[in-house]
Amino acid sequence: MAATASHQAIGTIQSHGYFNSSSFQQEHGNTSLRLISKGFRVDGGLLRRGSYRSKNRSFVVSQASTSQTSMFSPVSSPSKDNTANSQKKSNEAALILIRHGESLWNEKNLFTGCVDVPLTKKGVEEAIEAGKRISNIPIDVIYASALIRSQMTAMLAMAQHRRKKVPIVVHNESEQAKSWSGIFSEETKKQSIPVITAWQLNERMYGELQGLNKQETADRYGKEQVHEWRRSYDIPPPNGESLEMCAERAVAYFKEHIEPQLLSGKNVMIAAHGNSLRSIIMYLDKLTSQEVISLELSTGIPMLYIFKEGKFMRRGSPVGPTEAGVYAYTKSLALYRQKLDEMFQ
Repeated sequence: MAATASHQAIGTIQSHGYFNSSSFQQEHGNTSLRLISKGFRVDGGLLRRGSYRSKNRSFVVSQASTSQTSMFSPVSSPSKDNTANSQKKSNEAALILIRHGESLWNEKNLFTGCVDVPLTKKGVEEAIEAGKRISNIPIDVIYASALIRSQMTAMLAMAQHRRKKVPIVVHNESEQAKSWSGIFSEETKKQSIPVITAWQLNERMYGELQGLNKQETADRYGKEQVHEWRRSYDIPPPNGESLEMCAERAVAYFKEHIEPQLLSGKNVMIAAHGNSLRSIIMYLDKLTSQEVISLELSTGIPMLYIFKEGKFMRRGSPVGPTEAGVYAYTKSLALYRQKLDEMFQ
C-alpha cells in the first residue's frame, strides 16, 4: 500500500530542468553538488555544536562538474505554443512543506528523533490526503529527509497528483548506484520527478530520550525539565540536539540547495519533520527564537509558500482539490490548474 524508499547516504546530486508552472517545461543547465555526509560528529559522547554552524560546516563540499551524468536530463518544450514561455526565466515558484504522517512511534507517544520509524495506517491516510490537497499545484523536484517516514509521505502524496509524474529517488552515493539506476527512455525521464534525500532535513536528534515514552519521561525527570528539553530553543536533551542546532543544519541546507532551485523557477516540495520544518519556517517567516518555539505543525498537513522576487509569501494549507480559492493564490497556479483540466478532461 505504501511506497517505500531506502535510507541511503547522500552523494552527488544533479539538478536539471523539469516542468514549471509557467509553461510545464523549462530548460536549465546542470550543476553537480556533492555532500560528504558522515552523520553527527560526536566528541566525548556530546554533539559538537560547531559542526553545524554555517560558517564551519565541514560536512559540506561543493564542486562544479561537467563529466558526471544523471538519470534525469533537461526537458525541451513539447509544442510551439510553449517555446517562447520556456525561454523566459520564471519569476515565481511554489514551495510546499509537508510534515510526515503519523509514525508508529507517534502513535505510541515515544520520542522518535532520528530513529527510522515507518508510518501507521493513519499516517498513510494522512499522506494520501495531503497529496489530494496539492494535486493541482506544480512540483518539479522533491526533497525529503533520510528517514523512511518522510519518504513514504512524499511518495504517497505524489501518487495523488493529477500530473501523474512518478517520484524517483536519486541514488548517487556510488558509481554503481548511478549506473544501475539509469533510465534509458527520454519520455520516461520527462514523466519523472527527482526525489533528493538529505540527512540535514532529519528530525532533531533527541539523544538519550529517543525510544522513551514521553509521559514516563516526564514522570521521571519532571514535566518542567522535559518541557524545557522539548520546547526551549537552545537547550538540548542529554546528548541530543537543541532546536537551534537542528535549525543550523536544516536552514543551511535549504539556503545552499533548495533556495537556488526556487530562484531558477523550479517548484519544490519538502517532506520532512516537525523540528526541521519549524526551523525552515523560522527562516522563511523571519520568526524570532521565542516565536518559533510556539509554532506547531500537524502531521500530514501541507503548507504552501509562493517565492517571488526573492521573498517568501505564506499561503496557508490547500484545503482540497475542488476548492477554487486554493488556485487563486497566483495567476500561474490558476493557469496550471486550467492546463491540468484541459489535459485530463
